[in-house]
Amino acid sequence: MSALMWIAAGSLAAWLWLLLGQGFFWRTDVTLPRTGPDGSGPPEPDGFGPPEPAIWPSVAVVVPARDESAVLPASLPSLLAQDYPGPAEIFLIDDGSSDGTGKLARELADEHGGLPLTVDSPGEPGPGWTGKLWAVRHGMALATTRLAADRVDADGADRKDADGRDADRKDDGGADRKDCGGVDYLLLTDADIAHEPDSLRELVRAAEANGLDLVSQMARLRVVTYWERLIVPAFVYFFAQLYPFRWVNRSRGRTAAAAGGCVLLRREAAERAGVPEAIRQAVIDDVALARTVKRSGGRIWLGLADRVDSVRPYPRLGELWRMVSRSAYTQLRHNPLLLLLTVAGLAVVYLVPPAAVVAGVLTGRPAPLIMGAAAWALMAGSYIPMLRYYRQTLWLAPLLPLTALLYLLMTVDSAVRHHLGQGAAWKGRTYARPSAAP
Repeated sequence: MSALMWIAAGSLAAWLWLLLGQGFFWRTDVTLPRTGPDGSGPPEPDGFGPPEPAIWPSVAVVVPARDESAVLPASLPSLLAQDYPGPAEIFLIDDGSSDGTGKLARELADEHGGLPLTVDSPGEPGPGWTGKLWAVRHGMALATTRLAADRVDADGADRKDADGRDADRKDDGGADRKDCGGVDYLLLTDADIAHEPDSLRELVRAAEANGLDLVSQMARLRVVTYWERLIVPAFVYFFAQLYPFRWVNRSRGRTAAAAGGCVLLRREAAERAGVPEAIRQAVIDDVALARTVKRSGGRIWLGLADRVDSVRPYPRLGELWRMVSRSAYTQLRHNPLLLLLTVAGLAVVYLVPPAAVVAGVLTGRPAPLIMGAAAWALMAGSYIPMLRYYRQTLWLAPLLPLTALLYLLMTVDSAVRHHLGQGAAWKGRTYARPSAAP
């Protein structure tokens, strides 16, 4: 047997194992359980059928935002419009924006009304903190300590925080504020995420009914341009392959992950896990959060969203490239050996099948052609559910090797940038490797 034939056979064997032994990562039926208002509804895929809680717990929605004026008009009104029966309030933490993000947030709250909104700024990140987690820390502190001393604020007047900075709060209709000083849940959501009106209700209902400490939904990302269609569904597909949702959702399993755009976190679980302090250096903060919560004994759940969407556009390849490459090498723990193994693995699993087909055709050898075609067919077939979830043409499925090649190059570029001192750069900040951080 030729070397090409052995490699093609290895690729086919890898795909058989991935399809059957990697937590059925390719399936897209792990979604947030939903029922009708009276608790009725179709059976849920994972056996959940959550009833409404007798008393709705209090929720603080924390939105870290840095230079997000372009997306806030499409996202913040959806949070303000949440139809949630219990006490809830939004804390938008303006992380040093230069585009008027905080001012725009206040204007949107004035225009749309809805849930109370507090806009505040935490100042520059402390030593060893990423900007996002520093903002989350500030928002969590506001939600859990300051609201109890300021339960009724009917006039929406300006206030000062502990450091003397202005912190504007707007209330809908001047109604009395509910006591959130003992907040039960924290909804951590990004500034580019839009929620359907019942999103918060459904998240809390699932958490309460199933005793979950963390409930996370991977928002449906925007897919409009050619490059978004080619790359974005594969981003979620590869994430699920790396962190199979069914494995994540096993209470005794070791796999842990979350999607940072939408995370409902029980406050007691956050305190028990010591977050965000315990993960303050994490660039991939959502996965770090889930791991920390699960290791501290918490129950977590991760699935695909059908009521939560990202409104951030990535119209050009360069923008998608930067989105992936800024954290790809961090995912590999800045380890050159893991980089080499990842590149080799991507090549064998995704690039060998079409290469074997071409080689088989050119050389007239049927064995590599057949095995390469079989592996390619399994690969494309496994991608179809994700394409359907994103409502995309199935003709993109055979192009997955091309998309995988782009991701391979993005990963290598991420490593190169790291060694040039341009590693995890985002919105004007570059973060050092955690071990090198002060």
